[in-house]
Amino acid sequence: MKIHSLRLLSLIFFVSLVSESYGQSRPRDLGIPFGVLPSGKLNAITDVEGLKVGHLTKIEGESIRTGVTAILPHGGNIFQEKVPAAIYVGNGFGKLAGVTQVQELGLIESPIILTNTLSVAAGIEGIVRHVLSQDGNESVQSVNAVVGETNDGFLNDIRGMHIRPEDVIQAINSAEPGEIEEGNVGAGTGTVCFGWKGGIGTSSRVLPHSLGGYTVGVLVQSNFGGNLQVAGIPVGEKLEKYPFRSAIEKADGSCMIVVATDAPLESRNLERLAKRAMMGLAKTGGIASNGSGDYVIAFSTAEEIRSKYNAESGSLENLQTIRNDDMSSLFMAVIEATEEAIINSLFAAESMTGKEGRTVEALPKEKILEWIKSNHPN
Repeated sequence: MKIHSLRLLSLIFFVSLVSESYGQSRPRDLGIPFGVLPSGKLNAITDVEGLKVGHLTKIEGESIRTGVTAILPHGGNIFQEKVPAAIYVGNGFGKLAGVTQVQELGLIESPIILTNTLSVAAGIEGIVRHVLSQDGNESVQSVNAVVGETNDGFLNDIRGMHIRPEDVIQAINSAEPGEIEEGNVGAGTGTVCFGWKGGIGTSSRVLPHSLGGYTVGVLVQSNFGGNLQVAGIPVGEKLEKYPFRSAIEKADGSCMIVVATDAPLESRNLERLAKRAMMGLAKTGGIASNGSGDYVIAFSTAEEIRSKYNAESGSLENLQTIRNDDMSSLFMAVIEATEEAIINSLFAAESMTGKEGRTVEALPKEKILEWIKSNHPN
């Protein structure tokens, strides 16, 4: 009897260790393949040097499940040193603020904020207050705030508009380089993806020196639908959770994708890069449905091509950028990183109960890992 008891205790201990490792490890650490290019040290958007990310997570009572994520292209005064940027619209059912000026001038001049749909106005006000308060911006009278959103109203009391400008400023001020928390944090606190709990996810790729050695980083706020694929495995079909399985199921939702690179790219090639991020979304089974707001915000952190706000009138900008013929490796990098960032968001997210007692379950990772191991034995 003692031997059997010890064996049972050992089995329980082993199972608990395996379950704990699933909760703490990222998909690639568990053997899930994601393309051929190497990731950066952190496998995060913050592998792009100088970039900072901050989260403000708001979980209160039974119904508030929301938050803010701030992405700072660099640690200086972004208004004074604007970064080349582009925005690509995969499907425009969304409320992305600041689009037209970025499209017109090819620059971003503020932190980028992600939050929920009805908190875009708070995001704008928070950014404006932050920019106006910075040293050197005392005479500024116009700020183009870039604020993206997804609708977290299934789990969150979105109509309560619980995000305040002060929350946005706090997220900006808390932004740091280094590791990024994923899953149910910041703007991903109350999101749902492929019918499972979504959230914040991030990944990166580093090109070999022969291709420039540049880094491409991606951060996503996953809140969309489709037929989930992981490493080519039709997970959505196997778990019987996919669009149109019954007449009442929906695939709508949104995905905000932020792409950063230290490669010296101007806005035209940044838009080309942004377009390829949608291919990464497609690799996960996303379909950019009618009611989905799928946007890609791409920017370059390269110091030599930033636009100085106080540059002398009449002076010329000497922009040395990557040739069109050398873009393909960056395209591959952003596709791989976007795919992995989305899957990372799902693996990091935990089951959550929110508004009206609704519960969204976490992705059943153990089943997926079994399928992947049988299809990718090496």
